[in-house]
Amino acid sequence: MNKLQAMEVFIQVVDCGSFTRAAEMLDLPKATVSTLIQSLESALAVKLLHRTTRQVMITSDGAAYYERCVQILSDVRDAEESLSRHRLSPSGRLRVDTPTGLSSEILVPALPGFFERYPDITLELGSTDRPVDLVEEGVDCAVRGGELVDPNLIARRIGVINFVTCASPDYIARYGMPQHPRDLERHRCVNYFSARTGKIAKWDFTRDGERIEVALAGQIALNDSNAYVHAGLAGLGIIMMTDYLLAGHIAAGRIVPVLPEWRMDPLPVHVVYPQNRHLSAKVRVFVEWISELFANHPHLRLQAPRPLAHAAQTAAQAV
Repeated sequence: MNKLQAMEVFIQVVDCGSFTRAAEMLDLPKATVSTLIQSLESALAVKLLHRTTRQVMITSDGAAYYERCVQILSDVRDAEESLSRHRLSPSGRLRVDTPTGLSSEILVPALPGFFERYPDITLELGSTDRPVDLVEEGVDCAVRGGELVDPNLIARRIGVINFVTCASPDYIARYGMPQHPRDLERHRCVNYFSARTGKIAKWDFTRDGERIEVALAGQIALNDSNAYVHAGLAGLGIIMMTDYLLAGHIAAGRIVPVLPEWRMDPLPVHVVYPQNRHLSAKVRVFVEWISELFANHPHLRLQAPRPLAHAAQTAAQAV
C-alpha cells in the first residue's frame, strides 16, 4: 500500500463525504478508493470511517488522523516544491470560480498576461453568480463579493466593488429622470435575485449620511450580471450594477447615470479557498496575480475613488 496515496484518498473521502465523489475527484475507480481505505484501517488497526448506504461519517479516531494527514501531506508538498522548479514555474490544473461579470469583463481579458507568466498552468474558470461549494465541487479557489459567512474558508481581501444606477436614454426620454430614490417607486426597475435564496435584492442608497432602502416592484428580475446589464441597455428599466460593467456603456452614451449623488455601499471582494486545503504553488501565484490585477484596476482597487461620480453627474445634467 502506498501510504501517502492512501492518506490523500482518505482526506478526499472526508472532504467529499462520499466514496463515489472522492473517486471522481481523484480520477480513480471507486473500488480502488474503498480498498485503500480498508488497507489504511487495517494497517492502523482503527476504524476511520462509519459507512452506510446513504452517508460516510468520520470516527473520532478518524478525525484525529485526518488532521495529521493534512499536515503531513502539506509538509511533503512544501518539501517537494522547495526542491523543484514548481515554485518558480507552477504547473497543473487550477480550478477557479468567479462571478459572471467579473469573469467576462476583468479576468478573461487579462488572462494572456497570466499564461505568459505561468505557461504550465491549465486553468478551468467557472463563471457563475451562484455561490459554489469549493470542497464539494473540487474548486481550488474562488472570487467572491460581499461579506463572508463561511468559517471554513480562508480569505484574502483583494478589492472593492462600487455600484452605479443607470437607465437607457430611451427609457429616460419616455419616463423621465428620477430626482430622489423614492421616485423609483413610480418607475420601472430591473430587479436582481439571489441564485442561492431566490430573494429579490433591495436597493440601498446613501447621501451625506442619509440612508434609504427601497424594495421595488418590477416586471423582470434576473440573476446573471451580464443579462442584467443588457436588460438596462434594452430599456427594460432602471438598473443598479457594478461600475466596471457599466463604465464603457456610460462613456459610449448607451446608458445614462441616474441619481448620481446617491450611492450604494461598496462590496468587499475576496479570493477564498478551503482552510483544510494545502495552498499549492499554482493557487498561491493565482492569488498574487489577481491581487495585482485588482490593485491596478481603477474601479476595483481597495479604497478606490468613486470613478463614475463626476461622469454620472455630468451625464445626468445633460439629459
